[in-house]
Amino acid sequence: VMDDEQAPAGIDPTIPSVARMYDYYLGGKDNFAADREAAEKLMSIVPGVRETARANRAFLRKAVGEIAGQGVRQFLDIGSGLPTQENVHQVAHRITPEARVVYVDNDPIVLAHGRALLEDNPHTTVVQADMREPKALLDHPDIRERIDFDQPVAVILLAMLHFIPDDDDAAAIVTAVREKLAPGSYLVISHGYAGNASADVIARGTGIYRSTNAGSATLRTPAHLAAYTEGLEVLDPGIVPVESWRPEFEEDAVPDFTKHGALCVVARVP
Repeated sequence: VMDDEQAPAGIDPTIPSVARMYDYYLGGKDNFAADREAAEKLMSIVPGVRETARANRAFLRKAVGEIAGQGVRQFLDIGSGLPTQENVHQVAHRITPEARVVYVDNDPIVLAHGRALLEDNPHTTVVQADMREPKALLDHPDIRERIDFDQPVAVILLAMLHFIPDDDDAAAIVTAVREKLAPGSYLVISHGYAGNASADVIARGTGIYRSTNAGSATLRTPAHLAAYTEGLEVLDPGIVPVESWRPEFEEDAVPDFTKHGALCVVARVP
């Protein structure tokens, strides 16, 4: 666990980072006191946050395994967060050792850690870019050097779009990504979801994100995810809570849309 003196230059450890909060939920060590405090506060308001984070991570592992198994050899993980266990490149490389993986994040700590972790891995790289400028991101020279958009690519937006407050802006990011995708590509999305949580719980829970580097969190519905993937081939079991996407435990097989947490979808470009 890091203390504030270990903050790299240019990083204010007193401002919670959503990447480092997520790292804390997953049991990682790359977080500061402010991150832990914000994460604990959120967990006290919204029970099950840690379980949702872990189910989200399991969804990523299963989705990447499925897509790599279909022969896709390129993965673009936008808003990848801090390297933890079972990262995209580890899952993909078990199936296709030469798969190319590009992680994109705008958090300097993610870049520093990711680059240190991956410097010996010729097929994997970390790029600094911001999904709020999707066209600039997709045209970034370091991404274009490694990702051939004329070939199938899996683009991953895991627990990222809820940090875009405006619905139209979030949809525009997805549209910009989809415009780049060749047939046989995949889109992998997960997104915060309120379920039947009360307005008070939602307001207090999302309010915590106002103090973070993300600035806000906006929960959306299955209808939003359906709009993002309209015209694509949605893989079974469709748009479901993360724990119900090809679940490891039988009791999770029936999706419970009353529970707050995260929704997810995997869709293929026909």
